Amino acid sequence: MEKFYATTAIDYVNGAPHIGHAYEKILSDVIFRHYTQRCDNTFMLTGTDEHGIKIQKTAAARNITPKQLCDENAQQFKNAWKALDFDYSHFIRTTDEQHVKVVQHIFKKLTEQNDIYKNSYTGLYCSGCEAFLNEKDLTEDGLCPDHLKKPDIVSEENYFFKLTKYKDAIAKHIKQNPDFIVPAFRANEVLNQLENIEDISVSRAKSNVDWSIDVLDDSEQGVYVWIDALSNYITAIGYDTENPAEQFNTLWPVDVHIIGKDILKFHSIYWIGILMALNLPLPKHIFAHGWITIDETKMSKSLGNVISPTGVLESFNLDKPDALRYYMATAAPCGKDGNYSDIDFKEKVNAHLANSMGNLLNRTLSMLVKYFDGDIKQEFKIKSELSDKALKIVKEVMHHFDYFEIQEAAQKIMELVDDTNKFITDSEPWTLAKNSETDKCGQVLTTVLDVMCVITSLIYPYCPNIASDMASQLKYDLKSTKLQDITTDNIKIGHLIDKESIKPVFLRLDSELADKTKALKV
Repeated sequence: MEKFYATTAIDYVNGAPHIGHAYEKILSDVIFRHYTQRCDNTFMLTGTDEHGIKIQKTAAARNITPKQLCDENAQQFKNAWKALDFDYSHFIRTTDEQHVKVVQHIFKKLTEQNDIYKNSYTGLYCSGCEAFLNEKDLTEDGLCPDHLKKPDIVSEENYFFKLTKYKDAIAKHIKQNPDFIVPAFRANEVLNQLENIEDISVSRAKSNVDWSIDVLDDSEQGVYVWIDALSNYITAIGYDTENPAEQFNTLWPVDVHIIGKDILKFHSIYWIGILMALNLPLPKHIFAHGWITIDETKMSKSLGNVISPTGVLESFNLDKPDALRYYMATAAPCGKDGNYSDIDFKEKVNAHLANSMGNLLNRTLSMLVKYFDGDIKQEFKIKSELSDKALKIVKEVMHHFDYFEIQEAAQKIMELVDDTNKFITDSEPWTLAKNSETDKCGQVLTTVLDVMCVITSLIYPYCPNIASDMASQLKYDLKSTKLQDITTDNIKIGHLIDKESIKPVFLRLDSELADKTKALKV
């Protein structure tokens, strides 16, 4: 691969980040870290969406400016992503001066080429969605299905984007590119939405929504969310209507937009229409992930079950986020909904990270020290069926990531961990040592440690800190090893480790060494 450019949705800064926001960012970071192991030119974009009526009203209620509210909440998102080790390349804010300038030029360009026109409009507006809804989108009681509130009837003179002009081209692209929308079962949903699509409002009257980017040459209108927020994916990497930066030319088109299923329509229809109007290449993939429930219940402020991702780390006294990253990234099959519960979190990470993977490394290194003083000899290096299985798993994991099947990839990694544990059990190196079959004992242990290097590379995107600790004990060059070049000849001949250097890479959450004074619920 020559390059990999990925984006998350930009989060609306009307409130603090919760576990749903964290789910998307963890998925995104796992995908991104995996692709850093396959190519050198990689870029991950995230950020915050900072305009609109909700921010305007919330700021007014607190007697602060909208920008002050945005500054405060954008920092909360940055702090949360730092705590989760989200390794993004750039954090864009839609109040950034460069973004504002380019958005204005995009709007002007589309107006000048007659893709945007001005018209009076009366429609049903949901302030929660910050969007106009059609009657068919509402519940039987006339409520917004997401916010369960009755939309306001709004009459304005706005600018409209000629989305209907691109309707047929969008449908053709979706049909001709079956891997454009991931998972594929979402494509029919989008095609159905496209059938009744109308031109969309891309501005709001300043008299109603003052906190917005000004439309050039029309001081009474502000740029509405679609051209403002969606354009961040190109403005952040240097797009300009006249002279795009070299970085834009290198990175675009984006390899994947990673978004929630609730905003798939806006990305697969609205955004694609805008890109077609700008005559820009289209995204390679749009990956729509599912939602996260809490104890099988949808998150809701009224139910009091909104969980902070940093709260989970504090609750379990975790100084590193690997356990939460692994749990969330494996919470659901590709595109399906997942669930968070304290009990399941504890049981899953203990079973996978401590009992299976961590203990495998710990006991193998301990036997190497016990029987061979931590030394690897030339005669210990052999090929085995387990080695072949490890290389096969690498290809299968890469294949799953090609389709953004993150849970499915993790299952293959744990399959390799289980097979390696079984290899130890079946080979009984302790019995071989007792019977003075020292070479065979060393071959078993070295084979396992060579495969553990492969496991270290595969688990790195999910658990970067654990992987780094594993690599350190194995003296394995984790960062320089590309997945497509990985071998099962990674352990160097000579002295590998001393007893004092062997440490658990992940403590069970109920370990006597772990702090059990914290309550489980956040």
